[in-house]
Amino acid sequence: MDVECGSYLTTHAKSAVLQKKLPVSEVDRALHNLFSIRIRLGLFDGNPSKLSFGMIAPNEVCSKQHLYLALEAARNGIVLLKNSAKLLPLPKTISLALIGPNANAPQTLIGNYAGPACKIITPLQAFQHYVKNTIYHPGCDGGVKCPSAQIDQAVEIAKKVDYVVLIMGLDQSQEREDRDRVHLDLPGKQQELINSVAKASKRPVVLVLLSGGPVDISSAKFDNKIGGIFWAGYPGEVGAIALAQIIFGGRLPITWYPKDFIRVPMTDMRMRADPSSGYPGRTYRFYTGPKVYEFGYGLSYTKYSYEFVSVTHNKLHFNQSLSHLMDSETNIPYKLVSELGTETCESMSVSVTVGVKNHGSMVGKHPVLLFTKHAKEINGNPIKQLVGFESVMLDGGESAQVGFELSPCEHLSRAKEDGSKVIEQGSHLLLLGDQHFPIDIII
Repeated sequence: MDVECGSYLTTHAKSAVLQKKLPVSEVDRALHNLFSIRIRLGLFDGNPSKLSFGMIAPNEVCSKQHLYLALEAARNGIVLLKNSAKLLPLPKTISLALIGPNANAPQTLIGNYAGPACKIITPLQAFQHYVKNTIYHPGCDGGVKCPSAQIDQAVEIAKKVDYVVLIMGLDQSQEREDRDRVHLDLPGKQQELINSVAKASKRPVVLVLLSGGPVDISSAKFDNKIGGIFWAGYPGEVGAIALAQIIFGGRLPITWYPKDFIRVPMTDMRMRADPSSGYPGRTYRFYTGPKVYEFGYGLSYTKYSYEFVSVTHNKLHFNQSLSHLMDSETNIPYKLVSELGTETCESMSVSVTVGVKNHGSMVGKHPVLLFTKHAKEINGNPIKQLVGFESVMLDGGESAQVGFELSPCEHLSRAKEDGSKVIEQGSHLLLLGDQHFPIDIII
């Protein structure tokens, strides 16, 4: 009710209220939340163009500082998914082909919910800055829908140049508010174009995907003629510059599912897997099915190692009071988080310091992700849960330390079927790359 942005409520809410399927109290609650936010934003304080935010001039929005921030955000959001035979970063070569429906499509970079752009730099423009002899071909007719493709022309170009970068993916015609995809394949003839160009190219090609959601690119993942794969999301008006900088020289925020995942009914939003019915669960915390790429996946041009430097507690005692509950199925004692209270939860906070080292020769900005999981697999518990992430910039051979705060009531609890959060007795593991550290909970 609070976040619906399409036309569903406009079309069906009145009927749902009249049929008593939707309580008026739910409508009132949602309106209260929405108008409270609008009041806090000052939307009823007069003409918005005369208020403080309405007086910001275009030259202030498009300042060098803001453009640099947009560039830095785009750099941090691009994820390297494949780099076989250390193809990347590419040399500033004599000739380059930029092929694909998104190679010179400025609006694709912006995505939706965007204000007027200051100046959009397309991938073609950005890559030409590095390689003057850059040949462009869209490959597809009709944009990313690609109902037909000029494969012969694209193949001839690929045969002539030193390196090929394919910029494929989706745009707002495929996915946006009020428009869901019905499959996880690349649209139209895109996959055929990729396969043909990769087969004809002198060297393995680089594949770049612009998309908001996952795409099943399993064939590209295992194709030796595709040496590098990037996912760039919709990186914004200077995102193409960030992409060119990275190719010449992130981690996934979502799980990428195989195309068969569309068989899971959209009407079934249970988080936990149900082995008896074959339901695989949802999100990285519970999904048990096959993955193209998992949540948090991302490669680097250099190699990193991790270690746990310090953990303030390896045992957490929640047995200050004698009373506790017992799970009838597992016979594991537990306590309700709601009954522990904020003060107890905060007093049990665990400070974790980890070390990360760059073992390569290249400087790199590396995201460090800390997860937790139950040491024993028990039905209903998350497979793992993210505690937090921090990015560190390291020169070759350099080391650094990163700190995290772990809240047991948030990161070591689980939700029961009735929605209540509980902390159970047992062992948990902190996960850092291939390293782990045990923490025991005593009830």
